[in-house]
Amino acid sequence: MPATVLVLVETINDYLPILERQGFHLILAPTPAERAQAIATHGSRIDAVLTRGPLGLYAEEIDALPALKIICVIGAGYEQVDLQAASDRGLTVTNGAGVNASSVADHAMALLLALVRDIPRCDAAVRRGEWPKVMRPSLAGKRLGILGLGAVGMAIARRAGQGFDMQISYHNRQVRSDVPYAFCSTPTELARASDFLVVATPGGIGSKHLVNRPVLDALGPDGFIVNIARASVIATADLISALEQRRIAGAALDVFDHEPQVPDALKTLGNVILTPHVAGLSPEATQGTVELVGKNLVAFFSGEPVLTPLALPPRLSNQRMH
Repeated sequence: MPATVLVLVETINDYLPILERQGFHLILAPTPAERAQAIATHGSRIDAVLTRGPLGLYAEEIDALPALKIICVIGAGYEQVDLQAASDRGLTVTNGAGVNASSVADHAMALLLALVRDIPRCDAAVRRGEWPKVMRPSLAGKRLGILGLGAVGMAIARRAGQGFDMQISYHNRQVRSDVPYAFCSTPTELARASDFLVVATPGGIGSKHLVNRPVLDALGPDGFIVNIARASVIATADLISALEQRRIAGAALDVFDHEPQVPDALKTLGNVILTPHVAGLSPEATQGTVELVGKNLVAFFSGEPVLTPLALPPRLSNQRMH
């Protein structure tokens, strides 16, 4: 009997035949109402859940899925997946770290170029019949700080260093001995050493509000910040006040605290560029992520090790065991 997969992700429909061809039965539930309905109606026969970081999977949902064996997260982030509940049930959890790194890095560089060169406002001005001669900084030779030097951070560093001759510094949980870039021991030190700061670290408790007022003040009135990671990494209130008071020059954001809601203060500022959490979305990245999910599912249900397991916290109790 084929395994049944509950699909909570809303952006991968064109690539779901990859999983169907591998013999999986899919239940699509991309909205909150459909999700609740699917769990209530089909919960007893759902073997696997396909989700992404912001959509997550909660403890009460895991409890309502007695047949659940594996959770597959698209992309690197898994901040709303209850890993403790998964551990207590003895579940396997996988993610897709690195698969969409090229797409995210491309978007980060696009945002940085658009922000520093003021492309959206120039475009709007020309469409209004205006012809402003705007003097804006160049990227060449500037200092780029990358917060989080994983697959995405490395892809950004390569583009910035090789394509724009930028000087790369980074802050990471561990120093990397395999890179030629300068390590900074704190986010504040990194910001002080940067003209542009790109946030590329995973979300979650460990990185919450790593970028706060001291970091933004260290970046300074000529500094720009780009976030293609998770909104939680930046203290949004501190960012808004820094932008309003011109204590930093500008920000480009692809992620927000309560998506799809975006603070009105960000919408009204002229030194901000906003995109709707699309950095990781490309045909190439989406196909790659679904293919990786398929490989993990096939391996798991064949009794083989999964390709990209997440380390789970120790079990707290057996009370969630079924």
